[in-house]
Amino acid sequence: MLLNTEVVMSAMCPIDSRSRLRLYACSLLVLAAVAFTPLASKGQNPAPAPQQPQTQPQSQPDQAAPESGGPDADNGAIVLPKKKDQPADTPPPAPAEPKFKNPPNTPTYNLRVEVPEVTVDVGVLLEKNHQFVPGLKPTNFKVYEDGIEQKISGFKRIEAPITALILCEFAGSNYTYAFNWDMINAAWAFADQLRPQDYAALMTFDMRTHIVTDFTQDKRQIYEAIRTLIIPGFNERNMFDAVSEGIDRLSRIEGRKYIILIASGRDTFSKLTWDQFMKKVKNSQDITIYTISTGGALRAMTEGGPGMNSAIRDMDYLQADNEMKTIAKMTGGYSYFPRFAAEMPDDFGDINKNIRSKYELIYHPSNSKQDGTYRKLRVELVDDEGKPLRFQDEKHHPLKYDIITRDGYRARPEVE
Repeated sequence: MLLNTEVVMSAMCPIDSRSRLRLYACSLLVLAAVAFTPLASKGQNPAPAPQQPQTQPQSQPDQAAPESGGPDADNGAIVLPKKKDQPADTPPPAPAEPKFKNPPNTPTYNLRVEVPEVTVDVGVLLEKNHQFVPGLKPTNFKVYEDGIEQKISGFKRIEAPITALILCEFAGSNYTYAFNWDMINAAWAFADQLRPQDYAALMTFDMRTHIVTDFTQDKRQIYEAIRTLIIPGFNERNMFDAVSEGIDRLSRIEGRKYIILIASGRDTFSKLTWDQFMKKVKNSQDITIYTISTGGALRAMTEGGPGMNSAIRDMDYLQADNEMKTIAKMTGGYSYFPRFAAEMPDDFGDINKNIRSKYELIYHPSNSKQDGTYRKLRVELVDDEGKPLRFQDEKHHPLKYDIITRDGYRARPEVE
């Protein structure tokens, strides 16, 4: 192109040497510009590299950090402990339970340990009116076994249906009418206190015991059984044997049981002696005996009469009263000595309240031996400072109270 242009320009007009040199310089500049232009384009846009056949990438080792931490692509050569996802307050896992294998041809044995537990029913009654004292706390009670204080582990106030055996003396004597009339009134008064959920049975005794009606929840059957007690068959009254048989019958029933003993307290022909009878009463479990004496009005009118026979009779009844008190106290019950029929409803109302309202104390004895020995029990009431608890009436006069509980219990015999 430049040559042609030069030819045309030279043909059109003459050119001197100086102009020709200028023309050659311009041409050289244009050629240099044209020559460097492809090189600049090549530097800005490089040509694509020739494609090579794809090859399978070689397997690289796992670059993940170890479980306890370590260097990786982000951390460099510094070892950092790996943070755990669990919160800081998570407790450590429990150790694996060890597994034991029995030796060959050896059976598996189970070991069972029995911890003795003692339940004590306690009634707190005001001495003046025999009213139950409510609102006591566990800290108000102290239990002593053989003089050693025990730690109370359970406490509650119980009010539940009752299971009671009405045991009546039905025997003849020179004063049959007076004693039997009191017995019938007493049995009837107790039946009036029964509730639909209660179980009661009626048994009489003279020389032998007689089951008049078995346990029932129908009070009408108790009333009908009382109406059949009209004429006694024998004059003997074997009270020790009768109470012992009643204990045997009630021992087959689970739970708390009661014997309502309505009698004069005299025993004339029992096979058991007083010591044997007391041993039987001590060994009784979950049985409380309440005693109601009969013939109080007649005794009050004839007491202190002339002659030796009157003195001997008075002594017999005093001994009978003492036996009734001892039987009741040893089992956690109470004794009543009414003189008139009008006192019966109040006395049995007290019995009904005392039976249904009690404090139940539970403890594990410090003497855990199962040796069959008799353990003496004692219960005390204390205030928050550990001093004997005192009650006052509305006039701030001190009130005396009675703590009704068992005299003791017999530990289980040693396993043979």
